[in-house]
Amino acid sequence: MKRRAFLQMTATLAGMLPLSLRAREEMRARARVVIVGGGFAGATCARYLRRLDPDIHVTVVDDQREYLACPLSNWVIGGVGSMTRLRVNRAGLTRAGVEQIRGRVEAVDGVGRQVTLAGGRRLGYDRLVVAPGVDFKWGSPEGYDAEAAKRMPHAWRAGPQTELLRDQLRAMKNGGVVAISVPAAPFRCPPGPYERASLIAHYLKQHKPRSKVLILDANDKFSKQPLFLEAWEALYPGLIERISVTEGGAVRRVDVKTMTLHTELEDHKVDVANVIPAQTAGRLALTSGLAEDSGWCAVDSDTFESRRMPGVHVIGDACIANPMPKSASAANSQAKNCALAIAALVNGAAPGSPSLHNTCYSLVAPHYGISVNEIFQVIDGKITVVEGSGGISPLSAAAEFRAREAAYDRSWYQSIVADSFG
Repeated sequence: MKRRAFLQMTATLAGMLPLSLRAREEMRARARVVIVGGGFAGATCARYLRRLDPDIHVTVVDDQREYLACPLSNWVIGGVGSMTRLRVNRAGLTRAGVEQIRGRVEAVDGVGRQVTLAGGRRLGYDRLVVAPGVDFKWGSPEGYDAEAAKRMPHAWRAGPQTELLRDQLRAMKNGGVVAISVPAAPFRCPPGPYERASLIAHYLKQHKPRSKVLILDANDKFSKQPLFLEAWEALYPGLIERISVTEGGAVRRVDVKTMTLHTELEDHKVDVANVIPAQTAGRLALTSGLAEDSGWCAVDSDTFESRRMPGVHVIGDACIANPMPKSASAANSQAKNCALAIAALVNGAAPGSPSLHNTCYSLVAPHYGISVNEIFQVIDGKITVVEGSGGISPLSAAAEFRAREAAYDRSWYQSIVADSFG
């Protein structure tokens, strides 16, 4: 009897062991990560989560059928690129095993750990990643809203606005004035307005040489300023004028009917007005309480977990990650480190300290590129630049060097799209 009982107990334990292993695997498989936003930040995070731990169920929610990438939108405006280059296919996410839902997240329940989509559908999560990009502060400058943007395009979101600004330049008379209103920092893509001015000047030089680009700037300094100024002097003498905030360049009010931009010191009546409004974190960050009073989201620098809502991570343009800029490259880097942190956390491990980077190319002319690169680390909870790790294009470089950087710009774009979207 003892022998029979022992054999029965042994058989029972043997049967329990695989069940226990299966139960543990099922627990890991039940780890659910929902990512709101399928741009550079959200898509990268999704792909790398699946790569780091295929047992994690990853869902990306985005309300756009296709993603239109911003980095080359200035090329379209300046006539050196096409809209086709901006269209990014998200099929790589599906190949990576990421569930994709087309919809709009309306609410975040941080306590119940679920999000609610327009229409009422709810998705539960163990970890939530919010990558909403930026939104606009309509009314800054005064008089500028979504309706005004139909006549004075911002073109700061790739798509119809990009084409509208491009078409307005084509229709403008030779001798016209194109104004670019730059908001006070921070805003997405710090060198973007100045690259745009450069490529618009390139177009005007070829087709409407009596015209002018006027930059009305709410800032005193800007990214890669010495490099841009050197390039403008060499390539576009007399074509580009910039008025800084100290010189009275900040646009306070716009008059769409008369095509006038009003600053504190002067009124500028122009032919084409590219008004880039002040920006905040995307709508969901504001409505869900993730954003600070500044309009941006404070996060833990090691994990990008929100300081206001546990279990929720904010990456990309919406988060406060100073001194990292709000760029596609920075978003890609933050997303990878966020994925590493989440993969550790859902498996009960401690996340490591991230290494972050940013690479930013600007095209000044089709064969003239400039760039800046930086590596960042987290010290005492703060993101800091690693001393001596970065680099910026040299001044007074040979034409050959500038042409190589322009080629690297094109290669960088192909690489980051492939890395982020597959």
